[in-house]
Amino acid sequence: MKRHVLIFGIVGGILIALMQWTEYRFVVIEHSIEIYGGLVAAIFAGVGIWLGMRITRRKERVVVREVPVIKEVLVPTAARAGMPAPRGPFVPDGSRREELGITPRELDILELIAQGLSNREIAEKLFVSENTVKTHSSRVFDKLGAKRRTQAVQLGKQFGLLP
Repeated sequence: MKRHVLIFGIVGGILIALMQWTEYRFVVIEHSIEIYGGLVAAIFAGVGIWLGMRITRRKERVVVREVPVIKEVLVPTAARAGMPAPRGPFVPDGSRREELGITPRELDILELIAQGLSNREIAEKLFVSENTVKTHSSRVFDKLGAKRRTQAVQLGKQFGLLP
């Protein structure tokens, strides 16, 4: 009985090895061009994805702006010139703003224009679209009677809307 099992196992192993060899021969030898082509395509796809991710990733920019402090810069100069010192932080003239019909959002846009930001930068800062910024700024220009950004800032200062 043990002998029959051993012979049956050896014959089965030989048949399985023979079948694997014929399958190997069929797959690797007969279809080698397709296999190598697929491997090359997979390698190029992987390198392309890696290179694309590396080239197009956003680079972080750190912007540092120095802002003068009013107390340290303006007060000593005003005191030396015999002028009264500034009373406190600037507060926009609310009655003049309402008289001109400028909304709080339009005033925000005007303040950011006065800081020298572009429409795109204003849109990013306020989390709105660039077209919304253009609409608000054109309405501010109309309400102030300005034709350019610099003129709008100058008129905003004259009307007490900007510091």
